[in-house]
Amino acid sequence: MDSVLYEERDGIAVITLNRPEKRNTLNDDVIQGVADGIDAATKSPDVAAIVLRGANGTLTAGYDLSPGADAPLWSTPYGARGPKPREGAWDPVRDYQFMGNNVRRFMKIWECPKPVLGEVTGWAVGGATDLVLCCDLLFMASDAHIGYAPSRIYGTPTTMLWVYRLGLEHAKQFLLTGRAIDAATAHRIGLVSYVHDPEDIGEAIEAEARRMATIPANQLALNKMLINQAFENMGLRTSQMLGTFFDGVTRHTEEAYRWEEQIAEHGLRPVVAERDGPWQDYSQRPRGTDQP
Repeated sequence: MDSVLYEERDGIAVITLNRPEKRNTLNDDVIQGVADGIDAATKSPDVAAIVLRGANGTLTAGYDLSPGADAPLWSTPYGARGPKPREGAWDPVRDYQFMGNNVRRFMKIWECPKPVLGEVTGWAVGGATDLVLCCDLLFMASDAHIGYAPSRIYGTPTTMLWVYRLGLEHAKQFLLTGRAIDAATAHRIGLVSYVHDPEDIGEAIEAEARRMATIPANQLALNKMLINQAFENMGLRTSQMLGTFFDGVTRHTEEAYRWEEQIAEHGLRPVVAERDGPWQDYSQRPRGTDQP
């Protein structure tokens, strides 16, 4: 079964992450499939806009860390000359080169001259945000959540679009804590453009994508480039370089090694549940006048 589906219809391209048995978690096939889909849609004269979604009601649960999965993407050598690292050794440049390759593929969405609309359903967590925050517009199901829980341990955002999309206060609020963001909050803070009931979101996002066909392709491309260059000028690429490098650092601290050992001994789910437990009690959230 193809891990990413690509379809063109009614003037739009639909790219669907298709590992529903794994909650559409990211592996190399999925990341490359999305990149290939963006390339195909970019080249197609019949496509005005692109919809990115996940199969079976979930966008993606981030990188695949489950037992039996392929080796983590950052553990595989990528174009680095030199001897094979000894057991337990970490080559930061090799790590950076490999994760940087993922960032380059995610950023095809940002660089695509055609609008890319992201459909956030179910969960979009961890590495999922590195992917979906590259989209131009985000539609979110009313029961969905988005967030970067690995900021508590074992990760930093690599495409690092959080601060550019949210501003300083909200970026710190959700990256320092790793709290999940519900749809109402995501809309209030400007992270997503639209919130729809789960049964309506697919039709709504496709309708908006089809409307793009009424605008000349050169207008869409120029306006997208004009907006994006403002963020490029604010240092987006430098932030991504640091985010990608720091991501490797966080996976090679003493705390990260112990976390991996706990996963090997007890399994992924209970260890993640213990990490995230203190942040799941909504009654413990600081509450302000506009807090949901």
